[in-house]
Amino acid sequence: MQKFNRVFVLVIDSLGIGAMPDSEKYGDVGVNTLGHIAEKMEDFYIPNLQRIGIANLCDLDGLAPVEKPQGYFMEMFETSNGKDTMTGHWEMMGIHTTKPFQTFTDTGFPPELIAELEKRCGRKVIGNKSASGTEILDELAEEEIATGNMIVYTSADSVLQICGNEETFGLDELYRCCEIAREITMKEEWCVGRVIARPYLGKKKGEFVRTSNRHDYAIKPTGNTALNILKDNGLEVISVGKINDIFVGEGITDVYKSKSSVHGMEQTIEIAGKDFKGVCFVNLVDFDALWGHRRNAIGYGEELEKFDEKLGILMSELKNDDLLIITADHGNDPTYTGTDHTRERVPFLAYSKGFEGNGLLPAVNSFGTVGATILENFGLEPEAHMIGESVLGQLK
Repeated sequence: MQKFNRVFVLVIDSLGIGAMPDSEKYGDVGVNTLGHIAEKMEDFYIPNLQRIGIANLCDLDGLAPVEKPQGYFMEMFETSNGKDTMTGHWEMMGIHTTKPFQTFTDTGFPPELIAELEKRCGRKVIGNKSASGTEILDELAEEEIATGNMIVYTSADSVLQICGNEETFGLDELYRCCEIAREITMKEEWCVGRVIARPYLGKKKGEFVRTSNRHDYAIKPTGNTALNILKDNGLEVISVGKINDIFVGEGITDVYKSKSSVHGMEQTIEIAGKDFKGVCFVNLVDFDALWGHRRNAIGYGEELEKFDEKLGILMSELKNDDLLIITADHGNDPTYTGTDHTRERVPFLAYSKGFEGNGLLPAVNSFGTVGATILENFGLEPEAHMIGESVLGQLK
């Protein structure tokens, strides 16, 4: 029997809560995104996450557990191999990824790939290395504007990114080149999880700013997900942020693009005021992109405080038969070395005004618990390949 009419899933992108048992194999030792942020923050203020139970679940410096939490909470361990956006989100919706997506962090892309990209786009490639989005613009954007050359770079993720100035390169041209890059990188030995268009504005170093017209060209999930099942059974699946890109539109019925994580929460609050039956699936990317990768613990903590303020508004807007789930897709400890994601377990926080109980639930061994719980709520069965165990019966 359906318990909840609407389910809101908020993914705080990269909010890990401690190392996985196999984290060392990924080069991650002693990582803890949220725990280390709490240690760095003075007067860390996230009262709404606290009242749901985040400090009851995690040992957080300066934040006390609440006596009567208003939600259920547990740890989720990742079954899939990897620590990237797509692996984490796909697993939430039932996909078990056994082979991690390829990265080109240390070497840049092979000469053969670059040669084919240059030939088909009709532009010379500059960059071809791992870099942060702001650094690569300061280094090469003036050359791109002057010559029409194309900035291609990667990161610690499985991505090929192309920068283009919206005024001189043009958005349509940037998207065209990214579509070509996506086609080229479907080749097995070059296959990356995402090709990302990175438009920007500005004319000289120090002025360059990336715009919200980013577009991700991901590969399709390797099988149907819980989202496909929901959509196929007449339920609404509303995407906020980059969810639509991560799933390449598979199983999505409505799309909201976000300019920032704060904007994404504002959109979610707006959606909560509408009448629909199904799921609102939200990715809040700034935590990862602006703070985790740039190793800025204070910025990350302050972003969490902004999120928490909007969370309080969202919670007040929810109806008694709504379910709110807050989780993450991987870690990105801003106190750790390098700029890569970190292999971590993640939180599962559940809140509803209709709850009569609360408390700690046993840890689960797959992020797929999110999708499995949603499917059971709507009386739907997962497909045979899907992983994850429902906890719907424990949310009372």
